[in-house]
Amino acid sequence: MVLHSQIIGTGTPFLILHGFMGMGDNWKTLGKKFAKDGYQVHLIDQRNHGRSFHDPVFTYAAMAEDLLLYCGHHNLDKIILLGHSMGGKTAMEFAVKHPEMVSKLLIADIGPKHYPQHHQDVLKGLSSLDFSVIKTRSDADLALSRYIKDVGTRFFLLKNIYWLEKGQLGLRVNLPVVTKEITQVGKALEAGAIYEKEVLFLRGEHSGYITSIDQIGIQKQFPNSEIKTISNAGHWLHAENPLQFHHIVVNFL
Repeated sequence: MVLHSQIIGTGTPFLILHGFMGMGDNWKTLGKKFAKDGYQVHLIDQRNHGRSFHDPVFTYAAMAEDLLLYCGHHNLDKIILLGHSMGGKTAMEFAVKHPEMVSKLLIADIGPKHYPQHHQDVLKGLSSLDFSVIKTRSDADLALSRYIKDVGTRFFLLKNIYWLEKGQLGLRVNLPVVTKEITQVGKALEAGAIYEKEVLFLRGEHSGYITSIDQIGIQKQFPNSEIKTISNAGHWLHAENPLQFHHIVVNFL
């Protein structure tokens, strides 16, 4: 099965991978900008997310394999690859396994290290949604607010809600599988894995995902990497400061 994507523009293939609970559509605004810069932008939904297929296997090895099959399906032999958070882990896994296919690698607000599980409230909130009772997005927002206080996070999660049929809402994300396999999301890149080509890591100024100490580990596995900080931004750095994000990415490319 081939991953679902939106393809915008023409030029050098530029593949973008979203984070946990996200979808390619989260990147549409920036994707259009990159397309205007002369790239063929692929906004990809990873397995168990967005409009892509559901599967009980949910590992970075499987997601990297999905990307390889996607490239084969679209006849892409050389790509620019950008991944955010979970998508960044997939991108690292893919680049280590298929370095010859990646011309430029960009990783947004994630490192190769292990991250402890911290999505409990999100999973509880989404699991609490009873679509036999919830009939509007505002109903869903109210239900989520009992678990998630941050309005921005709820808005992001509500993008997963869609009309299964008239009068019946549902979730795009495969909640049973991502809940069961949640420990996979924080897994570290294999310790011996090294990618020697050029890499740009971007981190949010107010995000704790890439710390000063993490730079040592990043350099070990990505010796030809640099780290740039997006100001006035947290973990959703591409949405919180899209102008600076776009500027730094285009300069790197």
